[in-house]
Amino acid sequence: MRHLTLVPSWLRFLIIVLLVVGTFFRFFNLGGKVYWHDEIYTSLRISGYTAAEVKQRIFNERIISQESFAKFQRPHLEKGLGDTINSLAIEDPQQPPLYYIITRFWVGIFGNSVTAIRSLSAVISLLAFPCVYWLCRELFNVPLSVPFLAIALMAVSPIHLALAQEAQAYIIWLVTILLCSASLLRAMRLESEDKDATRIVAWGIYAVMLAISLYTFLLSVFVAVAHGIYVITIARLRFTKTVRAYLLASLTGFLIFAPWMLIIIANFWQFDSSTSSINIQLPLGILIQSWLMQVNRIFFDLNFGFENPISYLITPIFLILVGYAIYFLCLTTNFRVWFFIVILIAVPALALMLTYLIFRGINSRSEWYLIPSYLGVELAVAYLLATQLYNGSYSRRVIWQTILALVIICGLISYRVSCQSETWWNKVISYSNPKVAKIINQAARPLVISDGSGINYGNIFSLSYLVEPKVKFQLVKQQVIPQIPNGFSDIFLFNPSESWRQAIKAKYQSKTIIIYGDKHYLVWKLIQPRILWQRALPRRKKILSG
Repeated sequence: MRHLTLVPSWLRFLIIVLLVVGTFFRFFNLGGKVYWHDEIYTSLRISGYTAAEVKQRIFNERIISQESFAKFQRPHLEKGLGDTINSLAIEDPQQPPLYYIITRFWVGIFGNSVTAIRSLSAVISLLAFPCVYWLCRELFNVPLSVPFLAIALMAVSPIHLALAQEAQAYIIWLVTILLCSASLLRAMRLESEDKDATRIVAWGIYAVMLAISLYTFLLSVFVAVAHGIYVITIARLRFTKTVRAYLLASLTGFLIFAPWMLIIIANFWQFDSSTSSINIQLPLGILIQSWLMQVNRIFFDLNFGFENPISYLITPIFLILVGYAIYFLCLTTNFRVWFFIVILIAVPALALMLTYLIFRGINSRSEWYLIPSYLGVELAVAYLLATQLYNGSYSRRVIWQTILALVIICGLISYRVSCQSETWWNKVISYSNPKVAKIINQAARPLVISDGSGINYGNIFSLSYLVEPKVKFQLVKQQVIPQIPNGFSDIFLFNPSESWRQAIKAKYQSKTIIIYGDKHYLVWKLIQPRILWQRALPRRKKILSG
């Protein structure tokens, strides 16, 4: 691998340019995309309120405006840091508190605007570059080429851009996975070198990194499982001193995480409901298509769904590239290298698939649960490109240099398209909110009626960021039929249940028409006889005067 140690000046310059460009786009137009359902819950948690408290205060049939939502989207004196942790423990224990604690302090300093809260993720995303460099140095034991190519791919990866502009814990989870994996490899290396003083510190660092990762995202458990399989397999199923040190460090990491684990156990039923409430039923074939498309989105993403014909042309190309990269990695590196990457890819993917097969449903955010797999794919492709750029005949090198150029161009095109969009595929159940807001904003005096069931709570809050001040809301709980006041030109029912919509129709002797609908929700317009008469009156006057 000696040829991997040299990086020509043009490639160094290219990587610097890509780092600058990638950094710029991570911070560009941070507030441009819709602040969606899950990000709304991020703001709710850092405010210290629970969803139950919010529903008690504003889901009470009163007419409210945008300002009524703002109180529950920012920290203030009424609620402290303990309330933030308590809100998670009571309603969403599957979300460990570390990211929300950091975000609360960040918002306290820089404000609670969408740009400010997302800027934390953008800043944290920059830490991924030195972390992936460290991981590649420990894994491949080469000073420059592979680490630099991995940084370049990460700098222009569309999926990393999406992570960096989300007010959620996923980007810090990626950084902790990198740190945890690199610290494990370092500890194993020092163990083999039999450096007593430094190896104890190294295993201690791994234990701390594992605990931090667990406190960031619960599915770090699968990363820990992958690490355990790797260490035990490398030891050939023998109880060596490396295995013993690993088990001790892992146990320490989990003991540090034990307080939150006790909260999860104590609130087991709430944990179950918080995870199942956002589960969706999809045919296995469509689900596999969706996951395969995520491989494509690591390198190229124009917000196409798998129903778009272009996806059927592009996705196989990147699948072939990734498949060959993994094959080449296994063929040309020793077992300790390729097995680490393969197990990092395989364990989260298999765990997610087993979850689907057992529970016959999948979380709507399942794409982000594969972040360790995406990382493994990027490492394999970085190794392939680094070895092929200066290997073989001149024509072969030109081909692989062209492939590298195309991968970079695909990433830059994706960035250009994404930065101009007001929504993106990762906004999931709030994807259509900008379109709905535009329709509502066209009305003279609109009123939006909804309840707090299902996805409505988060989506109504999301909608409040997009509508004009003239838009008013009437929110109810338990699908109570509201008393609709006079003075509104247009009345919209936001994602009502069928029975509730029919009850409203019957009470007001009216009809409803769909003004917008997608696979996640429907928005209806209530057409009242009174409103129809008021609209017909000017026409009658004109006819009589004529």
